[in-house]
Amino acid sequence: MATPSHETLHHHLEEFKSGHRRFENAFQAVARMILSNNIHKVVVNGKTTYDFGIFRVGAKPVIGMYDEINSFVSYVKDAAEGGSSKEMAYVLVGEPGNGKTYFVEFLCEQYRRFLSQPENRRYTFHFRNLDRIGTYGKIRSTESQTYEDPMVLAMNLAETPEASQRYLSDQMGFSPALIDEIYKNYRPLGACSEYIWNDIRRATDGNLEQMLDHIEIFPIPMMESLGTLTGKYPAKDKITSSAVDLLGEESIQRLLHISDTGNPFRFDLRRGALARVAGGGIHFCDELFKNKKDLIQVYLGVIQNRNIEIDGFKWPIDSLIIATSNNSEFNRFLAEKEEAPIVDRCRITYVSHNTNYKLQDDLTRYAIGSGARTTLNREELHQDPNLNYAASVAAVLSRLPKSEKLTPVETLKLAAGEIAGEKSIKTLSEVIDTLNQEPDITRRFGQKGLGQRNLGRAIQLLIESSETNEGRCMFAYDIFKALDRIILDYVPEANDRGKYLEDLKIARGLYRERIMTEMFNAYMDEPHAIRKDVMNYVNMIIGIDAENLGPDKMWKYKDPQTGDLKAMKIDERYINSVEERLGLKTEEQRESFRTSIRKIYGQKISVQPDYDFMDNLELVKAVTDVRLKSDIAGAGSLVGALANRTNEENQKLYDRMIDTMLNKLGYCQTCAQKTIEYFCSQEDEN
Repeated sequence: MATPSHETLHHHLEEFKSGHRRFENAFQAVARMILSNNIHKVVVNGKTTYDFGIFRVGAKPVIGMYDEINSFVSYVKDAAEGGSSKEMAYVLVGEPGNGKTYFVEFLCEQYRRFLSQPENRRYTFHFRNLDRIGTYGKIRSTESQTYEDPMVLAMNLAETPEASQRYLSDQMGFSPALIDEIYKNYRPLGACSEYIWNDIRRATDGNLEQMLDHIEIFPIPMMESLGTLTGKYPAKDKITSSAVDLLGEESIQRLLHISDTGNPFRFDLRRGALARVAGGGIHFCDELFKNKKDLIQVYLGVIQNRNIEIDGFKWPIDSLIIATSNNSEFNRFLAEKEEAPIVDRCRITYVSHNTNYKLQDDLTRYAIGSGARTTLNREELHQDPNLNYAASVAAVLSRLPKSEKLTPVETLKLAAGEIAGEKSIKTLSEVIDTLNQEPDITRRFGQKGLGQRNLGRAIQLLIESSETNEGRCMFAYDIFKALDRIILDYVPEANDRGKYLEDLKIARGLYRERIMTEMFNAYMDEPHAIRKDVMNYVNMIIGIDAENLGPDKMWKYKDPQTGDLKAMKIDERYINSVEERLGLKTEEQRESFRTSIRKIYGQKISVQPDYDFMDNLELVKAVTDVRLKSDIAGAGSLVGALANRTNEENQKLYDRMIDTMLNKLGYCQTCAQKTIEYFCSQEDEN
């Protein structure tokens, strides 16, 4: 009889029958993990897609990648349901620095957390008392080399499947339906487990009770450093890499003990990366196509057959295989036509860079770093409140291909779900569809541009510069100089270099417009002054045609953001001034613009009550110009007042604006002064 010091197969089967434990393959487990979390519908580039909550948790979640994640979930779900994907590997192909490796490592981390929950734990078995058999020398016990599930042993207990089913039915009380369910995931024992089990059968004369006394059940260890359940194999150089790293090799130590040279247990599979994840784990191959050909051939066999094969012995594995590759390596591999079978066994997903500058805000924060930054003298280093915006816009503009239908700024705004004048999201969708017909992957939407690593290098250059250290502040405008240096140093193709430098000029123009808004807010001593004035214009053109508008032009309306009843005086001179700045000369043009604003308001406010039109840069610029003109006779006069501080009044204005910037807008003394200097200069004016 089994001693109470170890867990028996009988106990495990009872736990499974009562629903406390599971038996599922790697695809089913990953699919259950993803689909049991929150799933939302989102609109990305004009198309409805799904956003899976499992990828948006933690301190550093995956940002964007909607299409790629949808593709991966579809692949896993298809494999879990027995589709053709179960005989394929999933390969992410794209430019360096666009988040491929981070996505896979994040998935592996979430999977380990998922499996650490008691109801999701994975178990395997242990052979003990092998020294009693006589052919194993001093080897007393061993684990299943491929971490086989105890249910796999249960399905192979007897010499025939029918006898094993009878045991599950008669001894364990499994129903026919439950047995059928289990056998959908049937696979034979691995070569060494089968061989040892047969040795045990012979030694006990087939007495199942005595045979099971040699079995001990235990949970699979999940330490990341061991590479069990989630393991990574990075591509190595051609000399040091070998199939041993994946499959394992003959163990000299074991041969010293095993008298039977035909015993497959002489092979040490744990020496390879695949056996450690073979019990329902995820195998991650980083830069798959950088490996030498014979290693890729090994992968072909493993992907197709889901077996580890050495000298004719087979060990079935249960693994989700994910790989990454950069475009150049993948294209080189494709050019070698004889290597087509491996690509045929892969589900390829082309990973684009992030093209939404609002989402880039989080990615830029990753690049800047989460810790408190300091100068070389260990003094606190301040971050300009406009730094993230400047860096994000510059990086994203480089990733947007040129188009005849849309300007770069229109593409930038539409890709972030914003309004771009008369251009609709449908136009962007058409542009993307056209670009995605290109056979050259790098010419598709978002496939080429400055990646996260280049952005990180630019931040490093910014932090190490003497200006940053002297002023103790990462001034936003300096990021453009850093990016300029990165483009010249790290972009080898002349055409790409030229395009990125042009994109940098556009980014400077957008930064200029943002500074105009910031200066107005500082002048008005109010962090959201411009936002209020933009919304005043919008509310005025909605109320101007209201039936309840009295002769005093007072209009009462319900604020959708707060639900409060508000009253406002409709100022037609203000409305006309804004529309003049927008270049709307005729009554028809004005009415057409007003109708478009009302339409946007009607569409947005129902789903986004706090929508503020601040993404409509033309309107924001017009309102800023009008307010500056009406308050201090034009932006030019404000520039003059700030630049020429020889009289007391101008100095007071400068001091008041600096005070507002320091105390209300998040600036420090350095970036406040530099921002005002930049505002007073003529640089980057469109």
